[in-house]
Amino acid sequence: MNKNNERLTAPEISNLWTHYIRETMGLCVIKYMLNTVQDPEIHKVFRTAQGLCDKHISKLKELFLQEHFPVPKGFNDKDVNLDTPPLFTDFFCLNYIHTMTMHGSQSYSLAFTVSIRQDIRDFYYQCNLDTMELYNQSLEVLISLKLLNPPPYYSTPDKVHFIKSLDYVTDLVGSKRTMNAVECGNIYFNLEKSMMTKGCLIAFKQVCKDKPIIKFLEKAINAANKHIGIFTTLLLKEDLHLPHTFDSEITNSNDAPFSEKLMLFHSGFLFAAALSYYGTAAMYSMRADIVLQCEKSIFDDLLIYSSFGKLIIKKNWMEQPPFADDRKMI
Repeated sequence: MNKNNERLTAPEISNLWTHYIRETMGLCVIKYMLNTVQDPEIHKVFRTAQGLCDKHISKLKELFLQEHFPVPKGFNDKDVNLDTPPLFTDFFCLNYIHTMTMHGSQSYSLAFTVSIRQDIRDFYYQCNLDTMELYNQSLEVLISLKLLNPPPYYSTPDKVHFIKSLDYVTDLVGSKRTMNAVECGNIYFNLEKSMMTKGCLIAFKQVCKDKPIIKFLEKAINAANKHIGIFTTLLLKEDLHLPHTFDSEITNSNDAPFSEKLMLFHSGFLFAAALSYYGTAAMYSMRADIVLQCEKSIFDDLLIYSSFGKLIIKKNWMEQPPFADDRKMI
């Protein structure tokens, strides 16, 4: 029995279960990239990442065992082939791990705020610290290697200004005001994440041998291209620069370093994350055309995520989340 003598709540069970599956997936990718990167500074980042993954997985297993909760299958060494040649450049790998820290920070913060038990809160408090440490380390290496492409710079205002007209928020057609800093920041980072997603999808399609998965990846790449085009246009109309693209950071290897199950699951994870950050961009935007484009992107991603769900269930690769007790059957 756990030291708190308290049962796990539904959000705590959900977060621990989901976290384990995603963490074991991430560890497979990190092990492979650690084995292929050449730059010593980038190698250090991945050593840190692997250590944090191992620590988190160990604690998750401990929590499952003390609760007599079956440990999810997740992913393991059978889902990664460390002997395959590099599929990604060092530049891609560094940006990949940096992007994953952003996703991790968002997930851990949410898990912390919906947890009740002290030991679960302590765990996710530490996970937040860990991912911030990795974020800082990966960012410092991007800066030191002169690989960082920062978001656009805005001049600071000379005084406080107030919105005077409803045109600020209702200009769906016709002339539009310039993009404010909040809108620009969200669009830039969303575009950067979409470009990383596209890079992963291109790599997976290049090495995948399963025809239904290849077909799904083609649809996913088309959706990513559409969204990249939309948000690229928004920035260029403001004469603002774009993030790096990663299409050319995929090597010509056609040897799959990951199982098809992992590549499919990872693709679904990226689209699930996109739903969240497009939603955030829509919520904080005050320009109607930007909100509309975010909502269209969310709809597109929901269709892709639905296709992912059907395919992974058909493949019998989707573990069933924990259910509430069915009182009618007791």
